[in-house]
Amino acid sequence: MPDLHDTHDIEAHDLESFAAVLADELPGAWASTHQQHTAQADQYARAEDVWDMNLIADSLAHRVLGQDAVLTRDDGTRLYLIGRPGAEEEYLVAAMAPPGIPAAAFQAVREPDGIAVPADPFRAADAITGDLLPRYDKALAQVQHNALHPLPAVVPAAAREAVTMTWFGDGLLAAKPGSQKAAAVLHENGFAWDPAEKAFVLSGDDTAHQAQTVRTAGARLEELGIGVVLRHPHNRPALDTSAAAPVAQRARPAARTR
Repeated sequence: MPDLHDTHDIEAHDLESFAAVLADELPGAWASTHQQHTAQADQYARAEDVWDMNLIADSLAHRVLGQDAVLTRDDGTRLYLIGRPGAEEEYLVAAMAPPGIPAAAFQAVREPDGIAVPADPFRAADAITGDLLPRYDKALAQVQHNALHPLPAVVPAAAREAVTMTWFGDGLLAAKPGSQKAAAVLHENGFAWDPAEKAFVLSGDDTAHQAQTVRTAGARLEELGIGVVLRHPHNRPALDTSAAAPVAQRARPAARTR
């Protein structure tokens, strides 16, 4: 597991200067705000709206970043920027979810996951403009549509269900399903029921496998009409909400196809 207190590879990036130049190169009027962090909990307040379950979410869960930057366009669009751990010539950038929209509107909407960009701000702007922002615009349109056309009360509760996944700073990912159907998906994808946490948990011993498992389980849940809400808490609170009872344990095959 990565050392949660090793920020050397992050701090080696000249993030503040890069973000300022990048803001000037992106289409539209953007402003950049840079911030230093001394503890991992400090970064969550800035990153809680990061709309990503891939590279950036993994770095937030397993690293003390030391610094980050938020780029804001005049229409309210926001991008979250950090140095890529272990790669001084790359940065990670993700879109941030818009505030003020009910959580239910995000259900079954695929996250516009962030991307790695080169340390050249001109090439980075091209990648963001050609890849990340179009996917963000598509996801945002879906969310806004859902907010304007909420599911009617007569729709079964299962159709409005969401699994909350909380990614703690020690690498543990805890998932709280709202039904046996969701619990079965988590179990089939390697999550294990933990009575102490009252949740299905997935360790971060192998972060690449953990991230792939989250993506695979999330895709299956979406197929079933079940949304996924990712949370990065400011601290490590006890999980006190109720969860579905664990599905019966059964033997797993030696290899599992995805």
